[in-house]
Amino acid sequence: QVQLVESGGGLVQAGGSLRLSCAASGPIFNINSMSWYRRAPGKQRELVAGIINGNSTNYADSVKGRFTISRDNAKNTVYLQMNSLKPEDTAVYYCHALIRSLWGFNEHWGRGTQVTVSS
Repeated sequence: QVQLVESGGGLVQAGGSLRLSCAASGPIFNINSMSWYRRAPGKQRELVAGIINGNSTNYADSVKGRFTISRDNAKNTVYLQMNSLKPEDTAVYYCHALIRSLWGFNEHWGRGTQVTVSS
């Protein structure tokens, strides 16, 4: 069974930093892309950042210049370095990946990690 497990969320003051991690495990042949989404209270889920084939990245306009996504292919892990955090970054952050595994090519989601930014 393929699993995505996030870690690194928490409570931080505005202006602070956090680093999220998401590790994929299981019978994985290849990971095509890994991304971070978030869902704030009362809002729809939105794409925060994504990384494709290990090097092509994209970001939501609201986080450009503050967040950095990176990936360790050897560890099947994606990171999200979040700097200059703002209260509006408060949300549950979810890891998403497109993975080719023993069961074919599927998308997978983590359970989410809470990020709370106080003003």
